[in-house]
Amino acid sequence: MTRRHAGNLPVELTSFVGRRQELTEAKRLLAAGRMVTLTGVGGVGKTRLALRVATEMSRSFPDGVWLVDLAPLAAGELLAETVAETIDCHRPDLAALCDHLRDEQTLLVLDNCEHLLPECAVLAGKLLGAAPELRILATSRQPLHVAGEHLLDVPPLTVPEEDEIALTGAEAYNEAVNLFADRVAAVVPGFTVDADNSLAVARLCRRLDGIPLAIELAAVRMRALSVEQILDRLNDRFRLLTKGSAAAMPRQRTLRALVDWSYDLCSPAERTLWQRLSVFSGGCALEAAELVCSGDGIDPLDVFEGLSDLVDKSILLRKDQDVDVRYEMLETLRQYGDEKLVESGRRTALRLRHRDWCRDLAARAEAEWFGRHQMDWLVRLHQEQANVRAALEFSLAEPGEAWAALEIAAAMWSHRLSWTSPSEGRHWLDRALAMAPEASARRAKALWVDAWLVLLGGDCVAAKPLLDECHELAERLDDPAQLAGAIHITGFAALIAGNFERAFTLLEEALARRRALDNQGQAWVALFQLAMAAVFMGSPRSAALCGDVLDTSRRENAEWSVSYALWIAALDRWRRGDPETAIAMIRDALRTKLRSHDHLGIAQCLEGLAWVLADEKNDERAAQLLGSAHTVWRSIGTSLSGLGHLAGFHDRCEAHLRQNLGDEEFAAAFQRGSELPLDHAVAYALEEGTAAGTEEFQPESDVASLLTTREREIAELVAQGMSNREIAETLVIAQRTAEGHVENILRKLSFSSRSQIVSAWSGAGRADGRAPRRGP
Repeated sequence: MTRRHAGNLPVELTSFVGRRQELTEAKRLLAAGRMVTLTGVGGVGKTRLALRVATEMSRSFPDGVWLVDLAPLAAGELLAETVAETIDCHRPDLAALCDHLRDEQTLLVLDNCEHLLPECAVLAGKLLGAAPELRILATSRQPLHVAGEHLLDVPPLTVPEEDEIALTGAEAYNEAVNLFADRVAAVVPGFTVDADNSLAVARLCRRLDGIPLAIELAAVRMRALSVEQILDRLNDRFRLLTKGSAAAMPRQRTLRALVDWSYDLCSPAERTLWQRLSVFSGGCALEAAELVCSGDGIDPLDVFEGLSDLVDKSILLRKDQDVDVRYEMLETLRQYGDEKLVESGRRTALRLRHRDWCRDLAARAEAEWFGRHQMDWLVRLHQEQANVRAALEFSLAEPGEAWAALEIAAAMWSHRLSWTSPSEGRHWLDRALAMAPEASARRAKALWVDAWLVLLGGDCVAAKPLLDECHELAERLDDPAQLAGAIHITGFAALIAGNFERAFTLLEEALARRRALDNQGQAWVALFQLAMAAVFMGSPRSAALCGDVLDTSRRENAEWSVSYALWIAALDRWRRGDPETAIAMIRDALRTKLRSHDHLGIAQCLEGLAWVLADEKNDERAAQLLGSAHTVWRSIGTSLSGLGHLAGFHDRCEAHLRQNLGDEEFAAAFQRGSELPLDHAVAYALEEGTAAGTEEFQPESDVASLLTTREREIAELVAQGMSNREIAETLVIAQRTAEGHVENILRKLSFSSRSQIVSAWSGAGRADGRAPRRGP
């Protein structure tokens, strides 16, 4: 007799938040195949998603939807009996189960299979073979490896990006934030995410990795603590997050118990590798894991297998990075691994090994930066930014190791873009110089690098004592390389101060010294700055020097350097009466600046383009570009007033525009430009986007007004036909984050497909009615 809608699915007691994409995909896979396994780290919500899928598909299974919770089951021998008892099969053996389900359209939900993998795999295989209408939905921290099994990874909830954490109201919609708000409202009536707490809530959700269980445990703590207080205590998250539901399994009542469960399921070798991988911040590639984690019981050749096993067990996340693969660990799991590493007594040794790997990485980047791999190194160091910071922090905290921080931070001069701004580089160098006062070549080098970063911030006064000490120390040590550095950056200081004659003399000497030392990269920088001095002082040698700068960087295929060469050569063409060529060259440079995330270079290009356009009577556009440049200068902590080589041109341009437009109209145009998001400012400079003040940027726009700045940006990329992966690579964000944004756009606009975004954005999102061009 058919049992219509039979089953044992529990009633949901709390709301189901997010997971639109995973829910849709799980149902699709289950309709197309016969077995789907939801995998993911503990606490990520696999069970909750499985129950929602089963509930929404229950009408497709007239003979029942049955949930079998395997977490309490300690012995695999009792698996068949447990399933039989759940589905009302009267004989507790596998043969009877096969016979019972043979002609039935049933969905069997096997929840928490990870500790009984072999037994669950055998059971699932036998049942699927015997019952052609049976479907199985399993949850596990690793695959069961059953024939025909479809895998669906359940990632953490989407969390706000750094540039969106201050958004409030409808614009703050986000899976993790929404879950936190929903669960807190249940224990603190009247709680909402508002302008006063949105920043802290968003940071809390990021710190908790978007793990639903961790967020729910934090929400319970809101009965006694504020969001800020919880944030302050998150460094000890395993002690703080201990108040779960009394109805939950013991391992799901505290965050530590949950991670303990995952740790216990790992082999001794996997546990050791987990511990050692915790020294990485922001993940690592295979090569780095082999170098840092091997030895003392782990053969380098075994590291890859260990990584694969940890990916299978959802301890590591596998991330594709162009042709390479990167392995990342949620911060919660990393902190747990770090605790275990401390208990093992090996933490300092592993941190030293990790630090030395970062030191070697920085040295290689410096040695290879001026050449065809220049852009590759920019990407590589951007990826390893968190690891470099961790290595610096360790070196400064560990007694007697500050010398290593000097080496690492000074080597990064060639890739200053690895810092968020010049001030971050100075932060590390200032601390290292204070803690490693011994006279050495590495100290002398750190002094001129520090002075160079200070000068990029527009502070000539603060740079002088650093350069004086560097010069004295280099002479005392009789170190020609660091003496060349002192003379070089002293010449740059004169350039920044607007003393072009002195700058030219010093930089010419520095160039000769750099070339004598056969340091091509440092010699090119001196040559570039010498060309700047020549252009700004109106030297007859400027054209030849600019040509040399451009030819040298092109010959070495140093693409980022080419963008700087184009910028200064463009200014020289402009001053020689060729504005059309100048505009084209600056725009070519700007395209590379955007791809390399070079905000200082972008600011220089926006400035230079404004000067040329003002001379061409394009006053409105020039004024807006000055406003955009002003915003970028401020964002990197640089004072244009301290950059004397640029300030004079800026002041003359502004005076010219005020005279032509009038103060009020100039101020309005400047303000419009200053409010543009960076990508829109660049598009406007390239004349490949709409002007500020048109429909795209107006709140009245039916489409754009519903979206955040980042969502508008992603809508444009969707309209260009980019996949989520391509969007993630273009914006340097996680693919999961890009997917979350697309889901938010669909939800806010009540759309069901990407094609609707393309149509709406092409027609209403842009004033000219055209889909935006791909890339800048």
